[in-house]
Amino acid sequence: MSADKFQNKYRIPSARHPDWDYGSNGIYFITICTKNRQYFLGECQEGKMKLSTAGAIAQGFWHEIPKHFPFVTLGDFVVMPNHIHGILVINKNINNETNTEVETGHCPVSTQDGELSNDKTNAQLRFRNQGKNTVSSIIGSYKSICTKHIHPIVPDFEWQTRFWDNIIRKEKDFNTISQYIINNPLTWENDKLFGEQTEKLIEESGNLDL
Repeated sequence: MSADKFQNKYRIPSARHPDWDYGSNGIYFITICTKNRQYFLGECQEGKMKLSTAGAIAQGFWHEIPKHFPFVTLGDFVVMPNHIHGILVINKNINNETNTEVETGHCPVSTQDGELSNDKTNAQLRFRNQGKNTVSSIIGSYKSICTKHIHPIVPDFEWQTRFWDNIIRKEKDFNTISQYIINNPLTWENDKLFGEQTEKLIEESGNLDL
């Protein structure tokens, strides 16, 4: 990716402030783990993921995010046996979206709130009903809709209550994280328990919000 493309498409403030608005434009590296890091989402064999039904649902609904949050563009994404990694690009200048509230600090998200219908209109409302258009509300909606659809198949399935989110500030970090996401199945043997390599990458890319 050229520097011009990165700056034109993904430009964000270079410094993170204590009162960072998580509804503002930016590039966010998201990591969500299953509860107790259980292998609900599939198996990784010989560098390739074989998704379970739960993993396929998690993958499918991630790609649905821009349909419900039109100001979001998706970067690289991967489903692993016990976690997912993805990049969200928020650009509200696309359709003049505005923020109504500033969220700071940690981002605890419940996976049990609200109701979900298979009806498309109601599902769309479920994605939007938190009304804040922040990273927290986007991920909260994603986790909830996945859980609702997975539970009838895997009753014990749960996400970890909280998730990691990091602001990507530099093109170098963007490229490093994107490559890490793409290669995650290839490096699974060294990262089976979502170990030090991943946590070091998250810490180096920004702040670790648990």
